[in-house]
Amino acid sequence: MNMDRRLLLAGFAATLVAAASRAASEPGPRRIPVVARKFVFIPNEITVRQGESVVLEFTAPEVAMGFFAPELGLRALIVPGEVAKVPFTASQAGRFDFLCDVFCGDGHEGMNGHLVVLA
Repeated sequence: MNMDRRLLLAGFAATLVAAASRAASEPGPRRIPVVARKFVFIPNEITVRQGESVVLEFTAPEVAMGFFAPELGLRALIVPGEVAKVPFTASQAGRFDFLCDVFCGDGHEGMNGHLVVLA
């Protein structure tokens, strides 16, 4: 391999390493795992900061569930064996209710929680 080609490859490799390093150090959205069980969300209160980007990651080990936060316009179908990801950036502070909107059996009507957005 000639010297020009080696320098080109070395420069390309250095660029890739620098890009990977920057990507690894840049913070992504905070991931918040939430389990939807009969008949509770765990946790049932989620706290985020205004302007913070998060991804709510829902799992349901038993039956299909739903997540609905009407004031925030957030909705997800939670299917057992899958992760339902809900990206969210809180634009306003407050306390917002969420609930299960897929009938999951007796006790379904009490399955709710709160998303608290701190200023």
